[in-house]
Order: sequence, then structure tokens, then C-alpha cells
Amino acid sequence: MGMPITVEVVDDRVGDTAIKDTFDYFKAVDEQYSTYKPDSEISRINQGLPRKQWSKEMREVLNLCKKTKQETDGYFDIEHNGKLDPSGLVKGWAIDQAAKRLRKRHIADFYIEAGGDIQTWGLNGDGEPWRIGIRNPFNTREIVKVIHVSMSGVATSGTYVRGQHIYDPHAPGKPVHTVKSLTVIGHNIYDADRFATAAFAMGEEGIKFIEALAGLEGYMIDHHKTATMTSGFQQYVA
Repeated sequence: MGMPITVEVVDDRVGDTAIKDTFDYFKAVDEQYSTYKPDSEISRINQGLPRKQWSKEMREVLNLCKKTKQETDGYFDIEHNGKLDPSGLVKGWAIDQAAKRLRKRHIADFYIEAGGDIQTWGLNGDGEPWRIGIRNPFNTREIVKVIHVSMSGVATSGTYVRGQHIYDPHAPGKPVHTVKSLTVIGHNIYDADRFATAAFAMGEEGIKFIEALAGLEGYMIDHHKTATMTSGFQQYVA
């Protein structure tokens, strides 16, 4: 889906098989869910594939999208101009699934990043929590915060890499200009990613939405270059 993917495993006993399996899994996800591939299942659905021919997994993912829409008062919406694009949920979901696959191999320390969304587990090569930098959306070569996380997911929604791609679904066609980046930390990347996307679509009110969700913390930078964080975010700051 046009995203760079990084996998780092801190375990000398792990061979190439585990890493290859992880990348093969992401390739399979891409083949099934990419709206850029005309032969992907989601593209065929948008071309009129009958519901009875949808895969079981696709049904489950689209149900998760529907559930997220309900949980976010409609701010997470995968339908655009009559077409479905579940990539706003699939990315975090796929990273979460890939992490579970590594854990089933009894791998204790690893880091997976796809398109800026991250799942950490255990410790880094120095035996410390993983260090994640949050970029300045006005100068992407500058890191404005460094956080320490272990067994956590970190997702950032913004427009400074992919351009304007998040819109307020309650105001069709209206891009979100008041927020430049919104980072969410959660127990898993699935929740962090889907709720970061929805919160960004809410504009400046999004950080309040994250504050109200149990197990999530957030850090928002608005168009005035002002940062706002949730009450528990500081515990992660290096």
C-alpha cells in the first residue's frame, strides 16, 4: 500500500525465516486490501463483487471498520464516494497481527513499523525500552519529543508525509487544517492507529477524545504550532 516497512528483532537465535514470514504476511495483506491494485479483494468489492464471495477475513475487517465508526461518532468512515477504503484500519490491524505471529514464535524483543505506525515488544538492543521520535510537522528533520515505550503501539496521523488525506466525514470534502499531527500511544497499534485517525478527523477536539479513552495517551500539534498532550502522556517522555 505504498508504505515502507521495518522489522527489527533483538534475538541472535532468530533466523531469517521469522523475518521472511513477517514480510510475506505484509505482502499478502497488500495483495488483499490495497485499493491501488485492481485485482485485490477490496478493489473487486468496489467493482461489484457479490457479498457472498467476500472472504471471511474481509468480512471481519469490514465489521471492525463498522464498529470503529460507531465508537467514534462517525469520524472514522471508510466509505468515500461510494467506495470502500479500509486502509485506515488495516495498517494498524496488520501490524498487530504481524506482532502476534512473532510472539507465537516466542520472540520477546522486537519492533515493527509500517508507514510510521509502530508496535514494540520487550526491549531494544541496549536492553532498554524502545525510543521513538515524534517529528515536527513543520520541519520533519527535527524531533520534538522522544518517548520510551515497551509492549506498546504508537501511531501518528498527519499530513506532512502523505499530504492531505484525512477529511471530516461530517463535512464531506472538507480537509482538516487545524491539526498538523496527532500521536497516540496504546497497548496495541490496532487501537492506537484507528483512534488516531478518527481523532485527527475531529480537529482540535480530537485530543479530548483520546483523553477520554482508557489506555490511550496522545500528543497533538496544531496549525498554530502549539502542542497539547493528554494527562498521562508525560510518563512516556524520555
